[in-house]
Amino acid sequence: MSFVRKYIEEAGSNSRLYETDGYVQHGGTTCLLHTMAVAYYSVRLSRLLGLKVNRRELIRGALLHDYFLYDWHDGKKERRIHGFTHPQTALENAMEDFELTEREQNIIKRHMFPLTPVPPKYKESIIVCLVDKYCSLYETFKRQNTYARLRRSLYRER
Repeated sequence: MSFVRKYIEEAGSNSRLYETDGYVQHGGTTCLLHTMAVAYYSVRLSRLLGLKVNRRELIRGALLHDYFLYDWHDGKKERRIHGFTHPQTALENAMEDFELTEREQNIIKRHMFPLTPVPPKYKESIIVCLVDKYCSLYETFKRQNTYARLRRSLYRER
């Protein structure tokens, strides 16, 4: 977890990243905890598969892939298509707060494939796309005490 924590602290220091802890993503999991989990498990998966990846870009892209900064459960009419539109919103918000590489932009913009039709371009983008699907299912069906270890780590450090 320490390899992810470094980037959370870096990204959170001059941005709205910690604001995402106030928005529920799936079940009882906040957007911040969700993106932390996606970052952590993306690194784990890349190691398990023996893939050479740019770890910094992988983690930063994963942490920012849901940087849409609103409650998508608020019942507003435009939120009905959240799954299709939030990658672009997240990218626009992230670009306001960060200098992003092309790879990081691709991770954010393409993480909802195949719901959004253009596929990811980089290994890192594919990994985040896959891990995001897994984490989303886990959070939706587990609903309570998701990522207990990650949660403790997050709140202990802040």
